[in-house]
Formats: sequence, C-alpha cells, structure tokens
Amino acid sequence: MKNLMTDTLLFFRAWLGAPLRVASLIPSSESLAGLITTGIGPDSGPLLELGPGTGVFTRALLQRGVAEADLTLIEAGPDFAALMSDRFPAARVHNMDAGQLHRLNETGPRLHGAAISGLPLLSMPKGQVLGILAGCFALLRDGAALNQFTYGPRCPIAPSVLARLGLRTQRVGHTYRNFPPATVWRITRRKDHAA
Repeated sequence: MKNLMTDTLLFFRAWLGAPLRVASLIPSSESLAGLITTGIGPDSGPLLELGPGTGVFTRALLQRGVAEADLTLIEAGPDFAALMSDRFPAARVHNMDAGQLHRLNETGPRLHGAAISGLPLLSMPKGQVLGILAGCFALLRDGAALNQFTYGPRCPIAPSVLARLGLRTQRVGHTYRNFPPATVWRITRRKDHAA
C-alpha cells in the first residue's frame, strides 16, 4: 500500500510538471499490465521497455517469467529512472529519451525479442514518434513485436509513419479497468519490409 501511494504521488508530480510527457495522473492498472504483456514469456529473450514509470508493466513481465537481467528499461524522467534502478537492480536502466534509442550501445548481440511501451505517442509530434519507432525496431530481432497502449480509440501511430517504417498493427485488446480505459496494439514489421 505504501508503494502504491508513493508511486501515485510521484506520477502526479511528474504529470503536473509535464502533462503531455506523462499523460496520466496515476500509474497504469494491473489489468492494463496484463494486457500489454500478452504473448510475452521467459522464452521471449531480452526485452525492451519504453517509459516504465513506476514499474507496473515491469512487474507484469517478471510475473510472466521474464528474467530481470533480460530487461532493458528506457526512462526519460530522472526520478522514475532512479526508482526503477532501485526496484530492479539486475535490469539495465537507461535514463534517456526514447527518441535517442539509436544511440543505445548494449554490449554483445542483444537483439530484443519483444518490446512494450508506456509512452504517450498520441501527444508526441510525428517526427518524434518516427524516431522512437525506428530506434526501437533497430533493436528488435526479426519477427519481434512492440506492444503499445493508448487511451484513444485507434492505433496511436499515424498511417504515414507505419508505411514509412514498413510496420503493421493489430489490436490486442481493450480494458475498462484502467484510468482512463486503454487499448493495446501490437506493432510488427511487414514481411515484405524485414530489417
């Protein structure tokens, strides 16, 4: 209960400071965490999480059997990044903007088997979304997917961005047990546009 109150307060303060970057007053629900981690398990390999915030999705990944050491967490907010480093010491936490993923230099051949994103893509300029997705898919192996949630009724990625990067989308599901209600989309490379 103490963590929930601390996380909610941290989220609220971050939202007050940058409402378009944080996009929600409170952390995501366990219902949304279960939905966004659909299809991910211990055999998914190293995983990339964009915008982990207080770690709701990260905990769901661990509950699905993903090893903490297989997690790469990208968090722009310094307070959230410090919290994630404390809570998940075996994970690789990078305090950086997800638009800079092309600069990420992890040691060894660590192409990720899946990615999840809590980033508010709807509130970002198209060019920023393009950079985030290009960087993310450069770190994903062939056949890997990015699960992205949104509060809007449609996929939060513009069709022109999807076309330019050779991506396709599929609706995973929707939950009303989140504030606000949310939908999860799975984004993958088109087979005719493999990296």
